[in-house]
Amino acid sequence: MIQLKALAAAHMPDVLRIQDGCYVEIEPESRESLQAKILASPGTCLVAESAAGVVGYVIAIPVRYPDLPALNAPTFQPATAADTLYIHDLAVADAGRGTGAGRALVRSAIDAAKGRGLASACLVAIQGSVPYWEQFGFEKVAAPPDRVAAKLASYGPAAQLMRASL
Repeated sequence: MIQLKALAAAHMPDVLRIQDGCYVEIEPESRESLQAKILASPGTCLVAESAAGVVGYVIAIPVRYPDLPALNAPTFQPATAADTLYIHDLAVADAGRGTGAGRALVRSAIDAAKGRGLASACLVAIQGSVPYWEQFGFEKVAAPPDRVAAKLASYGPAAQLMRASL
């Protein structure tokens, strides 16, 4: 059985372990970068736990679209007039695959965003994950704004900006 909990400092070793095991096309982010985002929006950053321990996490932050944080940025300040939940990172360890952990994490983060009055969500899909995100109503953004293009490129040539209405 999967339980969701607020992502806390004590979970960082698990987050880094899961991140390291999941991301093969980009270099995993630093602890500093992840913690800056988590501290900025604790209500939308969660872990999924099972009998095996922490098996997944989501780091999602409020932004003013299209102003997205750069990959591995050491600091992050939430937008004062945020309108969008940016799902920065979702990762599920092998021990959590097939348990519904990823789906539960995404739905919970989206529900929290709706509770905050955010009108949309966005993300950068990598490693062939576009079909996964389409299940949640995300659609490819045909031509990302110029100021997002360089940030998007840092995720690799196949990275795809996606957006959904909440």
